[in-house]
Amino acid sequence: MKIIIDNRSKLSMQECLDLVQAVINKGRVSNNFKQYCYLTAFDTGLGVYHVATDLNKKSDRFTIYKAGK
Repeated sequence: MKIIIDNRSKLSMQECLDLVQAVINKGRVSNNFKQYCYLTAFDTGLGVYHVATDLNKKSDRFTIYKAGK
């Protein structure tokens, strides 16, 4: 399995990895259990961050960005 992490936030890579790990730990729950949750929100001490997922042929993409303005 190949994982792509697209950090569009100011979070450190370690913080992003922690969020992605939390999504992966919940398992593949979207798209008839083929894909990780389409969108997961995390309320961190630095604000609310979203992890959006996309399923590609050979990889899973996780995009992290800050919610709101």
